[in-house]
Amino acid sequence: MKMLNIHKDTFKHGVHPPEYKEETNHLPIRQFDFAPVLIIPMAQHIGSPSEIVVREGQEVERGQLLAKSTGYVSVPIHAPAAGIIRKIANVPTISGKMSPGIFLEVFPFSGQEVAEGMPLDLETASADEILKGIQDAGIVGLGGAAFPTHVKLKVPDDKNCEVLLINGIECEPYLTTDHRVMLEQTEDVIHGIKYLMKATGAPKAIIGIEANKMDAAEHLERFIPKDLPIEVKVVPVKYPQGAEKMLITSIMGVEVPSGGLPIDVGAVVVNVATAAEIGRLLPHGWGIQERVVTITGPGVKNKGNYLIPMGTPLRYVLDQVGISDNISEVYMGGPMMGMAVSNLDISIVKGTSGILVFNDEDVVSRNEEHPCIKCGACVEACPLSLNPSRMGLMAKFKAYDRMAEEQNLLDCFECGSCSFVCPSHIPLVQYFRLSKSIVRKRKSAKQHA
Repeated sequence: MKMLNIHKDTFKHGVHPPEYKEETNHLPIRQFDFAPVLIIPMAQHIGSPSEIVVREGQEVERGQLLAKSTGYVSVPIHAPAAGIIRKIANVPTISGKMSPGIFLEVFPFSGQEVAEGMPLDLETASADEILKGIQDAGIVGLGGAAFPTHVKLKVPDDKNCEVLLINGIECEPYLTTDHRVMLEQTEDVIHGIKYLMKATGAPKAIIGIEANKMDAAEHLERFIPKDLPIEVKVVPVKYPQGAEKMLITSIMGVEVPSGGLPIDVGAVVVNVATAAEIGRLLPHGWGIQERVVTITGPGVKNKGNYLIPMGTPLRYVLDQVGISDNISEVYMGGPMMGMAVSNLDISIVKGTSGILVFNDEDVVSRNEEHPCIKCGACVEACPLSLNPSRMGLMAKFKAYDRMAEEQNLLDCFECGSCSFVCPSHIPLVQYFRLSKSIVRKRKSAKQHA
């Protein structure tokens, strides 16, 4: 085995928040118990929500189709467990909006065998058949974005995929799901990469891993067959190294143009857990039913990485792992790009990579926002070299269209680096999230008009 060295190149700027990974990065993935009732929302991915195809009172097998895709940018949803459809009604989601959902009462002691699917043979399947198989399996980006994977993989006719980048960075503090997947689901990762290379036509693949996961990098390096054009590259630890544009800059030495996509520089980027699911599901024709979730934080008693069925209520999860009495905040995702939940009755969905629980004494009190002092810390932190200070002032004056036209607002991927370093405690990323939403709504209204 060749000696793995740290790839020195990286993107400009960025920040170094505390990692807090040591409490779970050594803990193996454990199967989570089935909740008595799974609550499965249809809005689990970017794009059109899935359309329910079952009825109340119907018995279903694990893996059976519950909802079909409603267009190209949409994926189906499959039963996470065998059971009976007790109710179809609106359910809460982390966004605060209600979504049509299914209440699935789980059959006890059923063994939970997965319903037979249509296996997709890697050797004989075409690229289009693999893309269709990925959509039929309901696979979306498991790094948190939940964008339908088959859409990302479709290379335009006038473009070529020169390299498939597998994102094993996992730069968010606390989260260790991808780390454990690389160590424990290695065969699935490699098999998934084979499907992905055939689907995209990529002649080679590179697995990017941060230097704080050398055990995973060395493990993958040993496991990769010598006849496969797959390379492991270790990059320096820096946030937000896991953002796909930043990973491209670090590994390929090129920048994705403003408003552009990775394929514009010959790359397709796929999260390592997504690759593992492709490698696990497609050979059997199964749909995705569960995912690995890191559950940690000072308020959690039994921290760990758990394989949790989709639709498991958050309240049930917290009851099972045990939590402190003085909980202050619960996050879904990481502390930088995740969202604080306002309702414990929401469910685990495809994009849930982590659950963080904080006690009263662990949460920094909400410091009063002060005027910008023009220190430039946010400019130095922004990985895209935007000017968060100026955009923050424009947001206060509701100059949203100017932010988009003059300051490249829509390039911001809301990593939170600017808010993290701001000494005036200005919630910059929240301002930008709101501003982007308003700009997109205005643009959509103009198109409809």
